[in-house]
Amino acid sequence: MQEIDNIELTYLSLSDYKELKRAMIESYDKVEDNYWEKHEIKKLLSLFPEGQVVIKVNGQLAGCALALIVKSGKAQKRHTYKQITGDYTFNTHDPEGDMLYGVDLFIKPEFRGLRLGRRLYDYRKELCERMNLIGIAFGGRIPNYHKYSEELTPRQYIEKVRKKEIDDPVLNFQINNDFHVSKILKGYLEGDQDSKEYAVLLEWDNIYYEEETDRASTVKKVVRLGLIQWQMRPYKDLDDLMQQAEYFVDAVSDYRSDFALFPEFFNAPLMAENNHLSESDAIRELATHTEEIVNRFSRLAVSYNINIITGSMPEMKKDRLFNVGYLCRRDGSVERYEKLHVTPDESKIWGMEGGKELQTFETDCGKIGILICYDVEFPELGRLLADEEMDILFVPFLTDTQNGYSRVRHCAQARAIENECYVAIAGSVGNLPNVHNMDIQFAQSMVFTPCDFAFPTNGIKAEATPNTEMILIADVDVNDLRELHEFGSVNNLKDRRTDVYQLDKK
Repeated sequence: MQEIDNIELTYLSLSDYKELKRAMIESYDKVEDNYWEKHEIKKLLSLFPEGQVVIKVNGQLAGCALALIVKSGKAQKRHTYKQITGDYTFNTHDPEGDMLYGVDLFIKPEFRGLRLGRRLYDYRKELCERMNLIGIAFGGRIPNYHKYSEELTPRQYIEKVRKKEIDDPVLNFQINNDFHVSKILKGYLEGDQDSKEYAVLLEWDNIYYEEETDRASTVKKVVRLGLIQWQMRPYKDLDDLMQQAEYFVDAVSDYRSDFALFPEFFNAPLMAENNHLSESDAIRELATHTEEIVNRFSRLAVSYNINIITGSMPEMKKDRLFNVGYLCRRDGSVERYEKLHVTPDESKIWGMEGGKELQTFETDCGKIGILICYDVEFPELGRLLADEEMDILFVPFLTDTQNGYSRVRHCAQARAIENECYVAIAGSVGNLPNVHNMDIQFAQSMVFTPCDFAFPTNGIKAEATPNTEMILIADVDVNDLRELHEFGSVNNLKDRRTDVYQLDKK
């Protein structure tokens, strides 16, 4: 091969036609009627010029990619090449369609092995994203099938190619470029004897596709988290405590945070006035403040334009004591979440019960999940939330020892890796010597990520100083999660062996 001085990807021009025709003939020497006529290329350029590109090596045409836009419903059902191209007229091109359809893509034989095809596919993917199309589809030839057609069905052949028992350079190339087999197309390309006129419908999904909506609002992709590492200290009354809470909401809001996360039992200092009561009675007295605290947080969420996760508080419900929190959205709506697994101490000393509701929450920053402290140590909960397409898991916690903190911290980081999501944890620091059953608190608030190339190598996006009152601000990009789900070095969500084990939510 000649020495390469320049590789250029550029739009196809009609002036390239003579060279294009020669390249098609060389590339498809075993296929009948293996090139497009000049008037056909001219029409295609007039319909959709940005969909037609060539790649040139040292100024010589080395490959080409041609495409149309069609409705996804048409592309995804069984069809022939003749049908999808409108009897080779390209009249099926629909500017209002939602899917890019690959009409042709080839590399001249002498230029194969340079990964030029990948450059053409990358262009198509970028075009698809730029035009906000749902994905790419095309009929892929299986040119080695004729060698096995007497012993294998097309489906069996494809399965053996997947298992690397049969080498099919074309199909392997498509799969390696992130395309997945959707269905088998019979009689797809007339005269393709090598494939016995079979093809496989290959698809690539645009993970950035957004459906059109009549609403003015959009879901944010880069989300700013504000974590409050709360200092336990005496407060005169509820007004005094909420003044401090508003101070933190104001602070994270000034940094344009989308969420403010408070710790578990951040309102415990208010129990000091009930030290004359038993521990179980004191926590029930604390529960009388919960409704008012939630109402005040909801007003703060609206006035400071921020979604507030209230940590957790005790709440009485039909004479039963629960550990609950609230999501106060900046649009004024409020939703409740429960701690499902209470600790032995919460059960024994306070008589607290575990809740029964587990759910994700829709926000203007995507779907989130919330698990209170001990709950994050049960991997099933995070997985169920991930199955509901959670992007960010928030964990308000309260731990009195470094041992307890380490359990929460390491389990939270595991949830980020195994569920391919972000996890934010926020806890309290300091001590409450005048409150029974509330000893010294240990905390280091953090934001965890999966461990792959788009994320920090140690899976830690941001971390607070241990045992110091402060706020922690961190940006997380939801698009990085979308890429991870599809193209990660490993695919924890996809590769679960559901044929061996399953997790069901009752």
